[in-house]
Formats: sequence, C-alpha cells, structure tokens
Amino acid sequence: MSTVADPTTTLSTLDLLEAEGIHIIREVVAEFERPVLLFSGGKDSVVVLHLAAKAFAPGRVPFPVLHVDTGHNFPEVIRFRDETVARLGIDLEVARVQDYIDDGRLAERPDGTRNPLQTQPLLDAIAAGRHDAVFGGARRDEDKARAKERIISLRDEFGQWDPRNQRPELWSLYNGRHLPGQHVRAFPISNWTELDIWRYIEREGTALPPLYYAHAREVFRRSGMWWAVGGLLQIGTGRSSSISSPCSGLTNRTKTRPFVLTK
Repeated sequence: MSTVADPTTTLSTLDLLEAEGIHIIREVVAEFERPVLLFSGGKDSVVVLHLAAKAFAPGRVPFPVLHVDTGHNFPEVIRFRDETVARLGIDLEVARVQDYIDDGRLAERPDGTRNPLQTQPLLDAIAAGRHDAVFGGARRDEDKARAKERIISLRDEFGQWDPRNQRPELWSLYNGRHLPGQHVRAFPISNWTELDIWRYIEREGTALPPLYYAHAREVFRRSGMWWAVGGLLQIGTGRSSSISSPCSGLTNRTKTRPFVLTK
C-alpha cells in the first residue's frame, strides 16, 4: 500500500540547508573523477565532512580529505583531525608548509603568520593528487569576496579565481565543465550563516576540537589582542583569563566572534 506525503509537513531551515549541502556533494561526486575535501578541523570543514558522511551513509565517504598544515596548529586540533578520519575510515592527505620552508621553496614572513603561505602547498597537493574538484567550507556571509563565489567555482591552470569567468547557477543546476589543468572548488555550505553552523552542530551533536569550548587557558595580551599560549607563542608578561562561547546574538563571522575573553 502506497503512502501519500502529508502536504502540511514543512522542513526547517536547517533541514533545507542540509538537503542542499548533501545534494551538492552527491552532484560533485557524480560529475568529477577525483574530488577531495579540505579539512582543517575547524567547525566549517567539520560540518562539510559531516554532510559528506550523511550523503553516503551507510557507506564510506568516497574521497579523501586534505589538510594544509601550517605547523602552527594546536595539538588538540591535529589529534581531533586524526581521530575523525580514523573513525570515518577515510584517507588523509597532508601538505605541510614547514616542508616548503625547510627546502627553501617558501620563506617565513616577517610577521610570523603562515596562512598566506598555504597557497603553494595546496596547489601542489591538488596537482599531485590529480584532484579535479575540491570541497571547501567557505560561506557567502563571511566577506564580500566569498559572497561572489559560485557554489561550483572554476579555478584556472594556475589555481586562480576569475569572478568574470564563472557560470550561472539557475535552478540549482551546476556546470562543472573544465579544461585539463583546471579544477573547481565546491562549497556545499555557501548559503549557510554562522548561526546556521552553530545550530546545526548543536542539533547533530557533531564533535569539535575541545578548543572551541569554554575552559581555562593561559593567555597574554599583545598589540591590543589576546593570544593563547602555545608551542609557538610563549608568554612574556600577561595574565590568565577564561574563554566563554556565547551563542546569544550570534549572526555571522563579520559581526560576532565565536569566542570572547572575560577576566
């Protein structure tokens, strides 16, 4: 006996966003030969990986994850990364910025930050793995540049993004055609907001690195900012504080940071 769907049934915003994200992931896997998912252990990449796991359950995620390791990660994040891929039974590829600094392909910046140095290791890892589609956790609400990204965003032979060379995506139809040497970035959570991410994590009970949650941590103040003490940042003068993570009033990354410091 067939059943008829209840016409009064409505999906929540999170249900619709989840369905869209799963649809995007399945479309990319169906259309591309060697996709990979960028996974740093941050909340956005954790949500994308969670969607991928749901998209192919009860089977395994049919592509590897790639982490561009700056060498400045907290041990808790690296441990969480390794535990997550082991639990899901997926392959992990790691591109290390430190290797490029050690052999002279990259040089340390005067300010010590390594985020801008991730580009070359990332592009080399994409080329070495022959990946033609790269899942990312970018969201349109984060900044103006990302607001211009398509869900399927073309990159040229040099890994560059040209906003004038992007395809329309009417009616959720995605054009993944590309030439040899090119690849696309795919953003399953492009339409999510910061608050959507946190509400979804709460609803799904998704695990995150413990650093995301409130606990006592030694910090110090430098140049008007609070910094957590780690293996690369040593405390000189300063004082300890506690970290709280309020969700009330949280809208997006540009307006409210997920962590605040209290004395």
